[in-house]
Amino acid sequence: MLKEFKDFIMRGNVLDMAIGIVIGAAFGAVVKSFVNNILMPPIGLLMGGRDFSDLFLVLKAGAKPGPYPTLAAAKDAGAVVWPWGVFTNDVIAFLIIAFAIFLVVKGVNSMRKKEEEAPAPPPQPSAEEKLLTEIRDLLANK
Repeated sequence: MLKEFKDFIMRGNVLDMAIGIVIGAAFGAVVKSFVNNILMPPIGLLMGGRDFSDLFLVLKAGAKPGPYPTLAAAKDAGAVVWPWGVFTNDVIAFLIIAFAIFLVVKGVNSMRKKEEEAPAPPPQPSAEEKLLTEIRDLLANK
């Protein structure tokens, strides 16, 4: 059973999938950091200097009545909130990741298409054909 498991894990497609998942998780973390730390602060600045991830709607006030300056303060007070800024950050990160994956798949497909379009080299003559060609050329030279 252990040998079967080892054979399963060492198959190329399983190993490739595992590598893809690890790289995908790392790429997702980089994109999330890009969205939260590079892309959204200027957008938040345009919206009056607010941290975009702190944009929320209070659905029900908590034990301590609002207004709440931050999402963390609202949650600490026990308020029921709709954190639409965090959701928007996640949607933007998803769109960036989806676009990057689209570009990778498009590149791979175009490379495959070029390989398919490339003409196959002409078949090499067999040993008999080469010998017959030599005999023909010798007879033609006489």
